Amino acid sequence: MIRNIAIIAHVDHGKTTLVDKMLRQAGIFHSKQQVEERVMDSNPLERERGITILSKNTAVRWNDVKINIVDTPGHADFGGEVERILRMVDGVLLLVDAAEGPMPQTRFVTRKALALGLQPIVVINKFDRHDARPLEVHDAVLELFIDLEASDRQLDAPFLYASARDGWASPTEDEVGGDLGPLFRAIVEHVPAPECDRQGSFQMLVSTIDYSTYLGRVAIGRVERGQVSVGQDIAVLPAGELGAVSDEETAAGRVLKLFAFDGLKRVEIETARAGDIVAVAGLDGVEIGMTLAEAGEYERLQGIVVEEPTLSVDFMVNNSPFAGDAGRFVTSRQVHERLFRELERNVALKVEETAGFEGLTVSGRGELHLAILMEEMRREGYEFQVSRPRVILREGPNGERQEPYEELVVDVPADMTGAVMKKLGPRRAELMGMGNSGHGRSRMHFRIPARGLFGYRSEFLTDTRGEGVMHHRFLEYGPWVGSLEGRSRGVLVADREGVASAYALFNLQERGTLFIGAGERAYQGMIVGEHSRPGDLEVNVAKEKKLTNVRAAGSDENILLEPPRRITLESALEYIEDDELIEVTPDAIRLRKRVLDANQRKKVARSKAYSY
Repeated sequence: MIRNIAIIAHVDHGKTTLVDKMLRQAGIFHSKQQVEERVMDSNPLERERGITILSKNTAVRWNDVKINIVDTPGHADFGGEVERILRMVDGVLLLVDAAEGPMPQTRFVTRKALALGLQPIVVINKFDRHDARPLEVHDAVLELFIDLEASDRQLDAPFLYASARDGWASPTEDEVGGDLGPLFRAIVEHVPAPECDRQGSFQMLVSTIDYSTYLGRVAIGRVERGQVSVGQDIAVLPAGELGAVSDEETAAGRVLKLFAFDGLKRVEIETARAGDIVAVAGLDGVEIGMTLAEAGEYERLQGIVVEEPTLSVDFMVNNSPFAGDAGRFVTSRQVHERLFRELERNVALKVEETAGFEGLTVSGRGELHLAILMEEMRREGYEFQVSRPRVILREGPNGERQEPYEELVVDVPADMTGAVMKKLGPRRAELMGMGNSGHGRSRMHFRIPARGLFGYRSEFLTDTRGEGVMHHRFLEYGPWVGSLEGRSRGVLVADREGVASAYALFNLQERGTLFIGAGERAYQGMIVGEHSRPGDLEVNVAKEKKLTNVRAAGSDENILLEPPRRITLESALEYIEDDELIEVTPDAIRLRKRVLDANQRKKVARSKAYSY
């Protein structure tokens, strides 16, 4: 018996922790085995940031039932990872925080799952939180199902109350403690077995691509029909609509290796049958959305369709004075190859070449989606520059210009709601709802142009003294709202190349917030801080104190420097303006002006002749 299930939830609601406990209680690890927390988050970036970025497969056995589990990302920017794996499963485990309730990403992934007819099981997690409100969250989830037009069968989904951290689940609020037995039983009883034709010819949709140094590309998906064995000749059909394809469009292949999932391991098998989630090795050029079929049978499955990107940035070769100092891959050809290689596994990404522009335009689902790609590239040794993100516009049914809108949810102390609404007003945010989230906190729902969120996160954290929480996801395309307010403050720009001195930085602290510390190199046109007023200011960060043999009593000041504000890729993407760039290298993230020379910058500013 087989059950295929995906775990979906908003970010930080406990998906990966729950999978950890399911693996432990199913006997995947022996009693004395030392296993680190969030074992499914194997990517270094995932462990550093505490979020899931890539969907991953695992499997456990409960009594005589094999349960294939897919752990999915919780952040809206990685929705493409969720959309493509939902085709592999027959049910979803919807995790909801007992205090926060359904959040924007919860709505997004639940809508996709319900539309595919998947059976949900709702787990209200973190039941032991001091601010838990399980009854209200239970009602909120039912309201969400009704809003998303769930079927009668889906509305009858079982509800469980759990603490993933402590490893227990219960069908009622009164029974606290125990183990995850009730959860495993609910999966076996309520998630249907795969409806597959075991007698027909082999058919499988490729949902994920992996890569092995020894085996090359590895296609992962669920066998939809028939069976496949090692050494069998198969056909690789291009992605597209359901139906037959011509012989010329297909490619021949042979199954060299076949793997099933067992816990955290891949187990080599000889034959896989309909309903199994497997990995197939030996197929060159296979991509996500393609169909694997029996040789001579050219009937493909419906390809995977994900929502279109909403943001784009320009990737360019690094041409700063420090170019090539740290990176191993610095040429345009190397950056081009890396970006197009990313398309093989990142289905929500788009890379385009533009005539007359030497760089590439890369489009993604959000700032974090693009920032993770940049972070992976810089860690691999790539060096490049990126522009400020732009929203992707489209034409409406009547020829009008439309732009993407986001659903923004903010949870703040009640006495700070005024400051938040004051800042969001000029950004053209519309308040859609407001309520009490308990313990003196308010939750507000806004509809806001995606452009209106650029640069807002840092202001939000300042206004709420770090106590506010904000989440947003793509909502819809709507009418263009015209120009919006940009950054309210200017920047401090280095006027020459040199090494920053403590003496110079000490005197500049009164002018704004610094981005670099003493002993760090800077070049002309590099942004070294934020000005305390509107307008940019040219500064000399390498100025040294003149040494003389005459000193007045008390003339030496004790130099105390404030810690600089360190720029991350996400904060840099939010911060920069159109006339600025982000320089990304393996050892540094720097902000700079597009035009480095101050005199040339003034000429360009006067003529307004920006050439981006």
